[in-house]
Amino acid sequence: MKTVRFLVCAAALLLVVPSIRAAESLPSQLTDEEFWKMIVDFSEEGGYFRFENFLSNELGFQFVIPELTKVTKPGGVYLGVGPEQNFTYIAALQPKIAFITDIRRQNMLELLMYKAFFELSPNRGDFVSRLFARKRPASLDDNSSAEELFTSFNAVKPDPLLFKKNMEDLKGLLVKDHKFRLTDDDLSNIEYVYRVFMEAGPDIDYQVGGGFGGGGSPTYMDLMTMTDRDGTNRSYLGTEANYRRIREMQVKNLIIPLVGDFGGPKAIRAIGQYLKDHDATVTAFYLSNVEQYLFQDGAWRRFYTNVAAAPVDSSSQFIRTINGGNAGGLRSFGMRFETLLGSIADTIQAFQNGRVRYYQDVINMSHP
Repeated sequence: MKTVRFLVCAAALLLVVPSIRAAESLPSQLTDEEFWKMIVDFSEEGGYFRFENFLSNELGFQFVIPELTKVTKPGGVYLGVGPEQNFTYIAALQPKIAFITDIRRQNMLELLMYKAFFELSPNRGDFVSRLFARKRPASLDDNSSAEELFTSFNAVKPDPLLFKKNMEDLKGLLVKDHKFRLTDDDLSNIEYVYRVFMEAGPDIDYQVGGGFGGGGSPTYMDLMTMTDRDGTNRSYLGTEANYRRIREMQVKNLIIPLVGDFGGPKAIRAIGQYLKDHDATVTAFYLSNVEQYLFQDGAWRRFYTNVAAAPVDSSSQFIRTINGGNAGGLRSFGMRFETLLGSIADTIQAFQNGRVRYYQDVINMSHP
């Protein structure tokens, strides 16, 4: 009789188990439809920021990468804000998928411009040629250093005809091939951003477009030829391997640009739910100095509440930027900012326990 009851219970369990929805693993690729739907469904209305932020102004952002690669695990999920600096962190951390969220819709569109040029360019030389609308010097090959790459392009004048062709190719790829539903205003905005890149070239810096980065803001060339403290260039254009790692993720639609406020009601929470649904955890969350503005605007509590809804573990790291860094005096121009690491789990626990009240509290929990 006991045997019969056991078999009945076991059979009942077998009937119940299939109805429990198991978490899906992270995809190895997203379809164009899935990619665009994620941008639309996860994003919020675009907001205002005082600077255009065509590129980073944080020259020492590579300094934390050696420590990051020690304490984090590859194959997770990268979160970030802003434009190109994310590619360098992604190349180093090797996540399976990445989400880049910025309050400015223009940033999302700039990242789609990057996506198109990655897909159209099999190597760094072709990519930089497209990014700045300059003909590729014949001397460059896959073994060229970042310094050789940018020094060569710096000597080349912008080509308006190449700009026009590249813009047509970009539209063809994003709209006709991928069928992303970009509006006429979106395409005009992308063309505006691209024209800024063409006109400024590799000397583009944070002050282009009216941004105030202080005297001597680093140029694109400075950012790409900078190294970590040990002299290793870890930029996404530092090596062909780094470039191809990002290009492969772009081709597979695995770097998703979103529009959202860190303290907003939707974007960060939507990412967190997606990670829960796919049994994934945050590897790193690059914040730049957004927390500083969140504390000024009183939105910091909403932000940490949003992050608390995302799955993290003991290795998950915030990457923060603070004013006043000097990086030991190394290449002091453009080194007004210092990059710090901090445990996401510890920060959230401190917030929930009432130990976070001021911006300085989270800075005190961080380290170079």
